Amino acid sequence: MREQFASWTAHQVAPRALSPRELHLRLAAFNARRLRPALPGSDWRQELRADLQISELEGDYIESSRLSIAPLLTELPTDVDGFMQWFEGLRETGPGQHDALFPWLAEQATMPQMRWFLTQEIGGEAGFDDLVALTQVRLPTQAKLELARNYWDEMGRGREDGMHGPMLDQVAQQLDLQARPETTVWESLALANLMAAIAATRRYAYLSVGALGVVELTAPGRVALVNEGLRRLGVSAEGRRYFQLHAGLDVRHSEAWNREAIRPLVSADPALMRPIAEGALLRLRCGAACFERYRRELGVD
Repeated sequence: MREQFASWTAHQVAPRALSPRELHLRLAAFNARRLRPALPGSDWRQELRADLQISELEGDYIESSRLSIAPLLTELPTDVDGFMQWFEGLRETGPGQHDALFPWLAEQATMPQMRWFLTQEIGGEAGFDDLVALTQVRLPTQAKLELARNYWDEMGRGREDGMHGPMLDQVAQQLDLQARPETTVWESLALANLMAAIAATRRYAYLSVGALGVVELTAPGRVALVNEGLRRLGVSAEGRRYFQLHAGLDVRHSEAWNREAIRPLVSADPALMRPIAEGALLRLRCGAACFERYRRELGVD
């Protein structure tokens, strides 16, 4: 399976003749607006017409991406145990796993290089807590409860100083990082746009279950290496808290997500295996495209 994934390029399709950068800047602006609380206005009809146009672009992007990963799903298991083994195996064999970027960040990156990397990552951060909240709407009870427990952890179990999102903000503040869409590589924007699209659009809800689950599955090793690099560069424990926490907590989150959300869903309805697998592969492939671009920009062999 690893050879199959390794031979698959992390290509992103730009629908309707837009360049990838143009497309993902538009989608990033759309997501920033549609997810932000607002007030009613008299121009709501105009907004709806504009939303329809950008929603079609978003749909084209997701559908073309789904089509492009279809060759990776030809041997997807159809029994529950086999599917769970396949899903958990993505930790080792999925696109972007064991990328050379992360040992390099741990051992060799300079502070300016680390700052550039983290700026790109923050620029492509869609907000895991909000994605979980959007995804859980009207899911079956057992899966919904697991996503609720995950969300509660993301929210610091009711304590502001334990919320995960503000911990990432502390990293940005301590290292003086200024993440803006116009200075973020399009691959990172594409990752955020993918995650927002499949979480906010109910026809893609089960893709989001797979995508969020595979983040929990694969992130711990990467964030541990980023933490090592930051420690080597003299960043304080407070500045590294986000990465220290996720290096351990996500392991437990992944085990619970697989056991309490994915397995019950596919046991009750085997037809959900494919969309959950699609979401996982789309998220991993977007991540792999980011790592490739980062290595190119940073000069990592």
